[in-house]
Amino acid sequence: MMATGLQLAMTAGALIGLGVALLVWRLTPADPDLGDALGRLSPEHAKRAVEALHPASDTRERLGVWGMKTLPAGAWGTTPVQELAILRIPVSRYYGEKIMFALLGLAIPPLLTTFFTLLGARLPIFIPAVATLGLATVMFFLPNYNVRDDAKKARAEFSRGLGAYIDFVALERNSGAGPRQAMEVAAGVGDSWVFRRLGEELARTRWSGLTPWDALHGLALELGLPELDDLADIMRLSGEEGAQIYRSLRARSAGMRSAMLAAEKARPTRSAKRCPSR
Repeated sequence: MMATGLQLAMTAGALIGLGVALLVWRLTPADPDLGDALGRLSPEHAKRAVEALHPASDTRERLGVWGMKTLPAGAWGTTPVQELAILRIPVSRYYGEKIMFALLGLAIPPLLTTFFTLLGARLPIFIPAVATLGLATVMFFLPNYNVRDDAKKARAEFSRGLGAYIDFVALERNSGAGPRQAMEVAAGVGDSWVFRRLGEELARTRWSGLTPWDALHGLALELGLPELDDLADIMRLSGEEGAQIYRSLRARSAGMRSAMLAAEKARPTRSAKRCPSR
């Protein structure tokens, strides 16, 4: 008798949760996101589309590709495109993680219901049903937080690496190297992922037809890095107008270091305000 009641509770909870999820899916409007639609018209979208043309390498990507073809566009919420770009996470893998987290959320409440039922605790049928839907929804949006948190750390690391890169570019320009040569040589000096990313972008300009500063401008927009956009503007003046930019580059690098130092000094102060001494 206990086994029969347990099976009914698990089946009813799973079916109710699945039914509500399917109902929400069907009622979700399929209107395209305006930002995504405009992004498809940008030059950077063509580059991302070429990079995305690779076979799914794991279960998450295959699941994400299935979800992109099956689920309505509005079901995903706002996609953190810039954050995914700086982390170099394919959108399909990100969507696959959201689906996997949601499936895990659907599975946990029935398992807990089974555990409590085996202990003799009879839960009303609506409790596992509501818990299943609620936990699945929360876990579906958990990758959003993870991606934004990781991207915040990556942007801070990129800013530190970019400050060193600007110094190297300034030294190369002061030694008489041309704008393109200075940017490419400076990118080859470091071995961190920041220098490799800049080097890849500059190497791509040799066949794409873009100037190096236009490529950095596009990368700044793609990753959400205003500091990189400032560097692109400075190098544009040097390349198109022949301006002497050594002092401008060193001043920009010093300004970035001062801003990062001020942020580091302010962090303990904010922590102390949150945790006042007793």
